[in-house]
Amino acid sequence: MDSQAQTANAMKQVHIGHLIRAELRHQGYTNLWLASRIGVTERTLQRLFKKPSIDTQQLLLICKFLHVDLFRHYSQALSVMTNVVR
Repeated sequence: MDSQAQTANAMKQVHIGHLIRAELRHQGYTNLWLASRIGVTERTLQRLFKKPSIDTQQLLLICKFLHVDLFRHYSQALSVMTNVVR
């Protein structure tokens, strides 16, 4: 696999919507619990789970309420991409 393909693969592995949903389930919270804290409807939150990327401010708010750093997944992907480019 060439470096461009490895870079693309690293970014595809970060589907933040899936990661948020998994963390929410892991912590035992409901969709309604998180939706009410970040100021969206449950339906909007369910749509967010399907998105591979979201607004950074929204992600920061989600991280705050879940007490977890979901940005680390992007940092890890960046590390992989940086090592590929070198």
